[in-house]
Amino acid sequence: MNKLSRLALSAALCALLFPAGFAAHAAPADAPLEARAELGNSKADMYKPIKDTKRIVRDYVQQPPLVPHDVSRYEISKNFNKCMDCHSSSRYVEMNTTRVPVTHFKSRSGQELSNLSPARYFCTQCHVPQVDAKPLVGNTFKK
Repeated sequence: MNKLSRLALSAALCALLFPAGFAAHAAPADAPLEARAELGNSKADMYKPIKDTKRIVRDYVQQPPLVPHDVSRYEISKNFNKCMDCHSSSRYVEMNTTRVPVTHFKSRSGQELSNLSPARYFCTQCHVPQVDAKPLVGNTFKK
């Protein structure tokens, strides 16, 4: 039996033995939000974003600032970055926001760029929005 045939046989057996696949079964609608999470869904989507607030104090040196407002409907794609509407160097004063730092305009090797570095373009990789929710796990972190 060749490798392709064994792979096809394995796939057929899995389909027979696990007809629902490996997805988590949904919890009842009245279950806590944590229990209703399904594999592959973003847990951030399950909670209500916080209302706009003032800057959130950082807990440690070099912590990326936390996002103090709802960004759930912001487009951040390869073609457009909604964050730059308010945080760009040309608009931050007018919008009364924090300006994107010059470090975000440098390549990994330190070369200065005319636009945001591709490594820094997708803001929510580091700058996380906050939600109105109880922590999922305990935390003993101290500043």
